[in-house]
Amino acid sequence: MRYVWATGTHQGRIRERNEDSVFPEASGAGEGPLLVGVADGMGGHVAGNIASTLALTIATEEPADTDTTIADRILAANQAIRDRVSDEPNLAGMGTTMTIGSFSDDGSATIGHVGDSRCYLLRDGELKRLTSDHTVVAELVALGHIKKEDIDTHPQRHLLTRSLGLGPVAVDTEQLELQTGDRLLFCSDGLTSMLTDRE
Repeated sequence: MRYVWATGTHQGRIRERNEDSVFPEASGAGEGPLLVGVADGMGGHVAGNIASTLALTIATEEPADTDTTIADRILAANQAIRDRVSDEPNLAGMGTTMTIGSFSDDGSATIGHVGDSRCYLLRDGELKRLTSDHTVVAELVALGHIKKEDIDTHPQRHLLTRSLGLGPVAVDTEQLELQTGDRLLFCSDGLTSMLTDRE
């Protein structure tokens, strides 16, 4: 299957530095296999930009056509951040979210996810979110304690329940079979906190 990809990132108007990292860093096209991903360093924490860059570098260092699973890639990224903090204690507290995808030449794909960066599938004009946010408010909604429409104004809306770099972590994975014309969007909460799914 032939893939076409475009990447972009911007620090926004609030942060003094961009804490997001993307892979690949340049737009392009080609046959599979292909790896893509986004990592969002935890804003306000020590060295979020270092954590996101390190995580994506480690997760994507093995070529896409190897037997390394998506979960193993993300777990290796988690361990790399923890090792870096062990070597440089002044970086203690740094962490990142990560959502990556592995796309094979036959059109099958695996999405791996930790945190609140997201992956969406646009198929036949319908946008569907493939990942679930690992946040306090997402859990509160799932438990029925708050309504979905209350998320945007909840005081704990940015608190993560899972991230890379702070300890052992569980990785969510999703398998899908792509169709011609499918579009996938990998993005950080810098986009989803500014725009509704419809927008």
